[in-house]
Amino acid sequence: MLEDHQTAPSTTPWPAAYPQGYAVVDVETTGLARDDRIVSAAVYRLDARGEVEDHWYTMVNPERDPGPVWIHGLTSDVLEGAPLFPEIAEEFASRLDGRVLVAHNAVFDWSMIAREYARAEREAPVRQRLCTIALSKELGLPLANHKLESLAAHFGVVQQRAHHALDDARVLAEAFRPSLRAAARGGVRLPLLECRPLTEWTDRAATPRIGRQSGGYSSGGYPSGSWRPSRKRPACPYPNPGRYEPGKQLKQGMRIAFSGDTSVERDLLEDRAVEAGLHVATSLSRLTSLLVTNDPDSGTSKVVKARQFGTPVVDEAAFGQLLRDVEPASKK
Repeated sequence: MLEDHQTAPSTTPWPAAYPQGYAVVDVETTGLARDDRIVSAAVYRLDARGEVEDHWYTMVNPERDPGPVWIHGLTSDVLEGAPLFPEIAEEFASRLDGRVLVAHNAVFDWSMIAREYARAEREAPVRQRLCTIALSKELGLPLANHKLESLAAHFGVVQQRAHHALDDARVLAEAFRPSLRAAARGGVRLPLLECRPLTEWTDRAATPRIGRQSGGYSSGGYPSGSWRPSRKRPACPYPNPGRYEPGKQLKQGMRIAFSGDTSVERDLLEDRAVEAGLHVATSLSRLTSLLVTNDPDSGTSKVVKARQFGTPVVDEAAFGQLLRDVEPASKK
């Protein structure tokens, strides 16, 4: 069930300013909510130049219904004899230790991994992550969309088993290598983001209504719905293109505000927006492009101002869909 593969490292010179190693990761899960579990995980370790050092794969018994079997193909019978996450946590950590975590929609993979380690009362040794969606946008790759299969096709990488963690990690590793080299040639700053481990955890599930939380902790360890200290973020590098127009794409530089409870931890949702090139605003003004709220009938100050200013409003689920394909900022 666990496997390793060794390859000879490349001798190609590489910029010293870039990270010295990467862990390309893919996890398959029982679902997308904060109480969902990992059912399989794969890691391709790469050196500083993107050359494969080895790879590793394991199934994980989620101790619950496996969720969308039609996607990941892992039934309850298959997973019954798989190890529990605490049993593979040390080996998994050794694959991540000292490396930048690389994933396609990295905030999702990182949030699932961080939650599993929090449940196991441990901490994943990851300090930075890199999202290949964000990198492809930085490089201006001519992709029809930002799905993994589109990125793979652009670099001529053949997928063999889509939604199998090991093959998805292999495909991403093969697509990341030329992306990394293109970034180095062009002097592109890698879109690295901080990974903050969960320090407290609860498995209390969200209420059935999408976008609502029944309790628990945010990714910073603060009870959901309670006051959270503001996070200092780097300035958005793109100009504000104006308001979001319903039915169209979000565009890099748009100012996004959030109000009320969310099913995904707020910090992680904000990180996804930043990775997509959006400006996360802590307040709502006439310059705000879009308000994201699961309760548009609430009387919060942001919702009230959105009504006054005519600011477009969408719920968390719709916002998640919009994040999948954000239009690049116009080049001047």
